[in-house]
Amino acid sequence: MELELNCTPAAELDKFIEDYLLSNSSFHNEVRAIIDIVCTFLKERCFRGADHPVRVSKVVKGGSSGKGKMLLGKWEADLVVFLNNLTCFEDQLRQRGKFIQEIKKQLCALQQEKTFHLKLEVQDSNQPNSQGLSFKLRSPQLLQQEVEFDVLLAYDVLGDVSINQKPEPYIYGRLIIKCTSLGLEGEFNTCFTELQGNFLKDRPPQLKNLIRLVKHWYQLCKEKLREPLPPQYALELLTVYAWERGSGFPEFNTAEGFRTVLELVTNYRQLRIYWTVYYDFQYEYVSNCLHKQLSRARPVILDPADPTRNVAGGNPLGWWLLAEEAVAWLGYPCVRNCDTSLVRSWDVPVRPCHHPVPLHTALVTLSVCRMLGNILTKMWSFAKDLHTPREASFFPDLQPS
Repeated sequence: MELELNCTPAAELDKFIEDYLLSNSSFHNEVRAIIDIVCTFLKERCFRGADHPVRVSKVVKGGSSGKGKMLLGKWEADLVVFLNNLTCFEDQLRQRGKFIQEIKKQLCALQQEKTFHLKLEVQDSNQPNSQGLSFKLRSPQLLQQEVEFDVLLAYDVLGDVSINQKPEPYIYGRLIIKCTSLGLEGEFNTCFTELQGNFLKDRPPQLKNLIRLVKHWYQLCKEKLREPLPPQYALELLTVYAWERGSGFPEFNTAEGFRTVLELVTNYRQLRIYWTVYYDFQYEYVSNCLHKQLSRARPVILDPADPTRNVAGGNPLGWWLLAEEAVAWLGYPCVRNCDTSLVRSWDVPVRPCHHPVPLHTALVTLSVCRMLGNILTKMWSFAKDLHTPREASFFPDLQPS
């Protein structure tokens, strides 16, 4: 498929996505059914035999399955189990290990039941307090396709979430205080899985297709390089940012969007991206956290649901490798016209400014940067005028006696 994408003309990218990256409805429904089986088990049966009463408040689908953009042949799901027994962030940190072990035990017992027709392979973890449990499922209906799951535990800090409302600011205040005191920024991002899903879920279908294409490109790079790369989630958010700032229309030219994302990857050292959908600068703790995050070395792409988590941080080598690949891909037909010229790219700002300006949902706008540039230019011209004979006509008090 890499050869096909390499050689696919820019005008045929939509067809490539439809042919290779979109699942058919029956296949999609089979995977959904498997996920529902596992979710029901986790919520209703998993902790029945536990030594102490354990209550699951909800199981939330994350990953591709929870955001409405699964790749054909690449099925992944994060199942986040919210437990009422976890009453604070610290409980999640201290107690998750024992709950994960109980889930592993029950899943292994589940596959021995005659009524369970799925092949389940639990991945062993050597960590006593592991963050989660990984396993694979295969069903006869899916032929050789596997569904990969990560089961994660979370403290239910949000309760009932409304897609149209921001969480109370004090929730983020508590999060920031705890992450700062423990030195574990981003540690509790699973608590905000529903917001992460909501952020991407209702996006236009063509944007989701562009995300699928970028994810496919990312997987090709990962297979080729065999090195740790930045998280895939960072590329998803980068694609959303490119669309928001460069297009914003439900229908657009896919090749132009793809080229724009590749160019943003090559400019990773200048990326500073954030959103104010679920948190903003109005609350002191959050404002201080945001200013601290946004003043750090690039790239910075903040999780729109968790201000303590820079999803682009901590792997400069991975970004460099990915940027090298992006440069190479800018020479391929998938981003070039019939005359071999590059398709146009969207006008997306990446130039850094010294202070965050919380006016929009991402980094400082190009217009603000231009305005500051104009002001500096005028100040420079004004300073030059002070050292020329013309200054006497503008400042009579400075005329020589």
